[in-house]
Amino acid sequence: MDNLKTHDQNADQVAYWNGPAGQRWADRQAAQDVLLKPVADLVADRAQLKPGERVIDVGCGSGATAIAFAQKVAPSGHVFGIDISGPMLERARQSAPKDLPIDFALADATVYPFDPESFDVLASRFGVMFFADPALSFANMRKALKPSGRLAFACWREPRENPFFMAPLMAAYKHVPKLPQIGPEDPGPFAFASETRVRRILGEAGFTGVEMEACPLLLDAAIGRGLDGAVQGALEIGPVSRALEGQPEELRVAAAASIREALTPFAKGDAVLLPASVWIVTARAS
Repeated sequence: MDNLKTHDQNADQVAYWNGPAGQRWADRQAAQDVLLKPVADLVADRAQLKPGERVIDVGCGSGATAIAFAQKVAPSGHVFGIDISGPMLERARQSAPKDLPIDFALADATVYPFDPESFDVLASRFGVMFFADPALSFANMRKALKPSGRLAFACWREPRENPFFMAPLMAAYKHVPKLPQIGPEDPGPFAFASETRVRRILGEAGFTGVEMEACPLLLDAAIGRGLDGAVQGALEIGPVSRALEGQPEELRVAAAASIREALTPFAKGDAVLLPASVWIVTARAS
């Protein structure tokens, strides 16, 4: 992890995203890009990116959003993608067209020494919910923005608003123990589900004009591959894969059958359209 300097409290996340889980996400890059494109499109639209602007893509993962942002700010703009996952950044570097103005850095945005007041936009698709001290992290990132800079990111709303996650997970729980309970302010997919918490974090970090837009979606968990594809995706990545990790094969098979049953009502041809809901959060640097 070539001299990755991190905040001590982010050590668990660094270990997770540089281990087998990070590799699984990198391996599923093409599928995830298709699945989450509606969210990436929302972020890009609300960020109002213009040619010539400089953008930080926080938690850029395997590079899909950085590439999309760079296409909007090219040729004179620039995108700086930052992530703590070595496997995902390797995929990002492989995927990014050579003619686009993108650079990537394996780094922790909590402590990374950004050039002060040098970026126009801070943007992210699901890359900001994993900081141990998010107010500290956002304060550091805000320093990189010009006084006229702006923020736009996507985060998941409450679990009850997201059958996309919960339908397959509840089916798996019929056969395996539940995952350890995560506190509402612990790093994780739903760490920014609370509107009150997000506003508090961004306010403490110095952002103003915070707006939170609830965006309901239908996400194709099958990405056009039918029920088999949706079940396979649930088993390979996300909370179901964590719940089934280390479980005997017979329980995995039983869980897969229950997941298939739970997802059948959402199947429409080759698609499996699961309701999901995200916040699109926007704010100003000052």
